[in-house]
Order: sequence, then C-alpha cells, then structure tokens
Amino acid sequence: MESTKKKPSKGKQIFRIVLFVGTFISLWFVPWILVKAWLLPLPDTVQEQVDQTLSYGFDGVIVYVDEAGKPPAFYTAGYHNRDQKIPAKPNALFKIASISKLYVAVAITKLAHEKRIDLDETLSDYFPELIGRIENANKITLRMMVQHRSGIPNFTDSPDFWKNQPNTDIDVLDYALDLPATFEPNKDYGYSNTNYLLLSRIIEQVTGGSRQEYFKKEILIPLGLKNTFGSIDEVNLDDVMSGYYVGIDKDFKDENNGMMIATAEDVGVFLRALNDGSLLDEEEMDIYRSIYEFNHGGLAPGYQCMAEYHKDIDAVVVQFMNTTDFEGYQWNLLEITHSRVVKILLEAKGL
Repeated sequence: MESTKKKPSKGKQIFRIVLFVGTFISLWFVPWILVKAWLLPLPDTVQEQVDQTLSYGFDGVIVYVDEAGKPPAFYTAGYHNRDQKIPAKPNALFKIASISKLYVAVAITKLAHEKRIDLDETLSDYFPELIGRIENANKITLRMMVQHRSGIPNFTDSPDFWKNQPNTDIDVLDYALDLPATFEPNKDYGYSNTNYLLLSRIIEQVTGGSRQEYFKKEILIPLGLKNTFGSIDEVNLDDVMSGYYVGIDKDFKDENNGMMIATAEDVGVFLRALNDGSLLDEEEMDIYRSIYEFNHGGLAPGYQCMAEYHKDIDAVVVQFMNTTDFEGYQWNLLEITHSRVVKILLEAKGL
C-alpha cells in the first residue's frame, strides 16, 4: 500500500537544508561559554549560581538580593583581590559606572521640580560656548539629553579616550567636540555618556557645588546611605574591589576617572527607594517617569554591574562582577547569570 503522506516539495526541502545550515553556522559563531551558561541546569540556590559564575572566567562576584519581607541577602564568590588571594567581600566598594546615571536623572528631576532648571531649556542656554562645538547645541534640550535623544557623540567611542586612559589632566568632553551629530535632536535614540557628563556639569552650575554634594544632600542622607562616594579619592583603596581585564595583567581599581563608588547594598537601597516612590514625591515621580528608566547596568574596564527591581517578586537584585573583556562576552555572561538569579527567586516563590 502506498503511503498517503505527501513528500515535501523540492523548494521546502531546500529551505529546510538552508535553515539547518544557517542554524548550525550561527551556533558555530556563538561562543560556547555563552551556550553553556544558558543550558546548564538551574541551581537550587542563588549561592550555587554565584559559585557557578567563576567557571566563566570571573575573578570575583557579589550579589545582593532584597526581597520584600525578608532581610537582605548577600552572596559572594571568588576574590576581592586576586593577587593577594583576599576572598570577595559582600560590603566591598565597587565602581558602579553607568548605574550613576540613575542618580543624575534623580538630581535633574529634583531640580526641575524645584524650578531651578527647565527640561525644555537647551544645552546652549547653559553652555553658550558649545555653540559650533556641539552640533545643534541650541536645539538639544535637557530632556533629550536625559533620554539619550540628543544626537551628541559619545566621548567613550573615541579611540583617543581609550588610548589616553585614565585621561589624567584631559577634559574628556574634548573627545565629543567638533564632530557631526549622530542624528538630529529627538529623531532617534543613541546612548551617549556625553549627555550625562554635560548634565552633571549643569547640576554643578545650578547648585554651585559638586555633583556628589547634591547627591549627598538629596539622595544619600535622606536614604541613610553612608557607603556611596564620588570617586576613589574619598575612600580607602583597600576597601575597593579589584578590577581585571582579560588579557591585561593589571588591577584597574586605582585608576581615578571620577567614577562613583558604592557597595551593593547602598545601590540596592537606592534602587528600591527609586522604584517604590519613597525617594521622590508624587510630582517628582511623574517627572522622573517621563524622562528615564528605573533599572540600569554599568560597564568600565575591570568592572561591570547590574541593578534591577523586579516588580513581580518585589525584589531588588544587584550584581557586581570584577572582570571584563574586549569582546563583550563577560557582559553577556553578566546578563545571563543575573537572569538566572532572578529565575531562582521566581521558582522559590512558585512563579
């Protein structure tokens, strides 16, 4: 008896072969360490997951978890200082890189609410000297800068920024001057550290003090945060977790680039307050919600971190990892391992 099942057409057969070959090629170029990180069975506990991350080439890991109704939990693995074999410390200070943008956005929100700035004022209103140096300076508003919709080039994209590390005695704004805009103001999105460099300078111009002084007055003191600082100049360097870059035999913790320093707990307390409304009043929250996000990651040589609030489980998860690489695989691994920590928390709640 002949089978009634139709054979696939020649076109479909060719399509299936092409699809299989394409999938195989795609997998071939995906680093297997990322595949491994995704496919390994999910551990039962956060600590087991944190321990597992060391097998991906990280030197040290700190994870802070604040679940509503529970005391904050700290998890560590690896080294605070690899050369001295000092184990990772849950209360270590860490360079939080772009997580600091959340603090800048809060400061801009508060100043806007106080009518000390107007989000629709332009960059040239504050820095007329930048007309002709930054394209569209007279059209770019503060709101656009907060939202990364200004089109201002990112100074960290300049090869000279990396060649001159740590840029001692160099104004890094110079790396973004006299360049064409990446797009017309408010016509696209383009993440640019230059936006927040300029916003920080506007905060200082308006308040008459340092950015960190304003943070301290409006954020740190109200929240009782005593382990958040403006740079390594303000701390004992031994308290700062070492930072490593794959292929470079160097500890990056003593590079002073003005980056904010904080413990995972301080970041976690700040993030919960930002998300639950205890940091901003109702009117301020309306402003903030209209201009920026509520979670953030950070990346700098030797340091990468992620701070997220997960509403479905009412939990804050902050993750610090002190190893980075040129290819960006370590960042991918941070995202994967962070998501697995969250999944463990979800499963523990039966979700």
